[in-house]
Amino acid sequence: MAFKAGDVQMSYQYAPLLPEDDPAYLEYEAFEEQFGNEGNLMVIGVTDKDFFKLKNFKLWTELTNNISNIEGVSSVFSATEAYNLLKNKEEKQFEIVPVFNNKINSQYELDSICEEFYNLPFYENNLYNKSTHTYLMAITLVPEILQSPERVELINKIISTGNTYTEKSHNKLHYSGLPYIRVTTAEMVKKELNMFIYMALGVTAIIMFLFFRSFKVVMFSMLVVAVAVIWALGTQALFGFKITILTGMIPPLIIVIGIPNSVFLLNKYHQEYKKHGNKIKALQRVICKIGNATFLTNLTTASGFGTFIFTSSKILVEFGIIAAINIIGVFILSLLLIPIIFSFISAPKERHLNHLKNKAVNKIVDKLVHISLNHRTTVYIVAGIILVFGFIGISMIKTTGYMLDDIPHDDPLYVDLKYFEENFDGLMPLEVMIDTKKPNGVLKASNLKKMDQFHKKISGHSDISKAISLSEVVKFARQGFYNGNKKYYGIPSNQERNFLLSYVSNSKGDQQKIISTFIDSTRAKTRLSFRLKDVGTTKMTELNNMVISQIKDIFPDEKYQTSVTGASILFFKGTKYLIQNLFVSLFLAIILIASFMAWMFSSKRMVLVSLIPNLIPLIMTAALMGYFSIPIKPSTILVFSIAFGISVDDTIHYLAKYRQELGETNWSIKAAVVLALKETGVSMIYTSIILFFGFGIFGFSEFGGTVALGVLVAVTLLIALFSNLILLPSILLTLEKLITNKSFKEPLLHIYNEDEDIEIEELRIEKKSKEKQ
Repeated sequence: MAFKAGDVQMSYQYAPLLPEDDPAYLEYEAFEEQFGNEGNLMVIGVTDKDFFKLKNFKLWTELTNNISNIEGVSSVFSATEAYNLLKNKEEKQFEIVPVFNNKINSQYELDSICEEFYNLPFYENNLYNKSTHTYLMAITLVPEILQSPERVELINKIISTGNTYTEKSHNKLHYSGLPYIRVTTAEMVKKELNMFIYMALGVTAIIMFLFFRSFKVVMFSMLVVAVAVIWALGTQALFGFKITILTGMIPPLIIVIGIPNSVFLLNKYHQEYKKHGNKIKALQRVICKIGNATFLTNLTTASGFGTFIFTSSKILVEFGIIAAINIIGVFILSLLLIPIIFSFISAPKERHLNHLKNKAVNKIVDKLVHISLNHRTTVYIVAGIILVFGFIGISMIKTTGYMLDDIPHDDPLYVDLKYFEENFDGLMPLEVMIDTKKPNGVLKASNLKKMDQFHKKISGHSDISKAISLSEVVKFARQGFYNGNKKYYGIPSNQERNFLLSYVSNSKGDQQKIISTFIDSTRAKTRLSFRLKDVGTTKMTELNNMVISQIKDIFPDEKYQTSVTGASILFFKGTKYLIQNLFVSLFLAIILIASFMAWMFSSKRMVLVSLIPNLIPLIMTAALMGYFSIPIKPSTILVFSIAFGISVDDTIHYLAKYRQELGETNWSIKAAVVLALKETGVSMIYTSIILFFGFGIFGFSEFGGTVALGVLVAVTLLIALFSNLILLPSILLTLEKLITNKSFKEPLLHIYNEDEDIEIEELRIEKKSKEKQ
């Protein structure tokens, strides 16, 4: 596994949120097959009032040329690379001529040519925003490089080249575009992966030492989870999965979730050893008495993660598979290695058992016992008030999601995206594909006018950019035919269309290449490219509906086949799909875990009782999201399945011990409740503290979603702790005989009582061997 762990790689792509058979995903695939990938464009922006001063202009030209020469860059287009269409009467064709040439030697020359550039509407708000003095450079990257590890080096070379420009010009550059965003976020995930592993090891090690006061306990517990982390990375490599923002959380999660196994096993080991002083007997009883319960707690935790497998979302399926497998894996490691290791090392000394007499913790447990025995009415009133406030908070929750929702608002990645939104109306690709169903149909004058009509209606929206399409190219060609006169930048009449098309048809080389980016080989299909602001899924719903309504109105289904696609649409629909499926996975987690509880306790009533203390924390967490305006989005909806799967562990440990105590106290429910609370309460508090601080480390993430996940799970588990320590015993005492029946006493999953242990004669091996020595 260690060998395979070294092979795991980072993911530099957005994993598709939609299943591959979803209509929206199929439309996007059809678009890419027809017109190529629209996600390989990186952009650089600069704001400079003196952009067309000779010195600054030459520096921008130098930057453009230097970036063009970087291996992996397919093409660069900026103001210095702008071209004009000139009419060649003799050849009856258009010629593409650079607006700016390399022989500009004076400011007077540049000012003259600058006026020509500003006289070309085709570039306005595409390459520059005159009102804000902002200029854009569009860099097309080689798709094959973006699929290889060299993409990081490529992006770094572009940024390094930009830094050289900044040093010379003192102008700050802004970077964005899907390739840049993907590589930057992937590098952030990579950095955080190592940071969280060390933080998780450090936090759990410190807390364990404070509890057990034993370096051996800490060292060997850390050894178990360290092996589990290697397994997790190795498993990921074996499955061929790459590290994403979610799977990057698995190693620290394994540490945080795996340590409680050691806490329960070692706490029970110390309790048993303190009773009779026999190390081997204590270890045997640990396995027999809490092995099954610990297995079930890990099974429920794995189920909480495993339900993501049913979401049909690649990124969540991978997360669910790796997490579920390795949670069971860390349980197996704990159950095997802890008893084996501690059977070889010396028995715990008296000072190592002092934590069992921790006055502060025992005082808390005694107080909890007192509340359960004497203040149950107050407990139910408080629980009722919490539920009322909970449902009010839930009613205030909003659902949304942004492309860079998880990036801090002061991070350059987010700041630069907003920069382009302010100056160029966004960067998120929105593509409209129109099929006229007739060869040469897109070149008909009526269809060109319809495209222009659609442009004007859509581009008028403040969140949508100016279009780049065939109709804009035709308008540019018309202006070129009339010798660059700006007033002729428009859709040609029927008569103009004929001689314009003859000029376009006679043109060769780059002219035909430009046309081919907008139409298919039969000229029956065309694309209309827009850019969107990152407006969030709520507003995106309105925009999507508006775009579809306008396109259906102008291009009716009877005559045209249309589709609205692009990375922005995939993200919008993928997020909505994901949220719906995550709610399903939460419901499935509850059903699955309830089934495990029924299997363990063989009592439907007991299953219901065990679920109540664990559903209340989920309601409270949802309420906090409502009160603090934390929206429902993929990163926050994950909280509920994960937290439920973990919080129910305390319930299982408590009820397992409660059932044992029933047999030992001759069916005395009150005594069983108290004894179970006193024995398991300490371990529950220990593990909950570890989980609280363990998940709390994710609060140091640079990703807002990871922060929300960590903090919300930590809060949920803290609420669940008190719910299981106060509400659960109170319910058991109130309902008594109603829920504790014969089926509960004789479960399908057997957990040994002390009287059923292998007896002393078989456990005196250690003692006899010492006597022989």
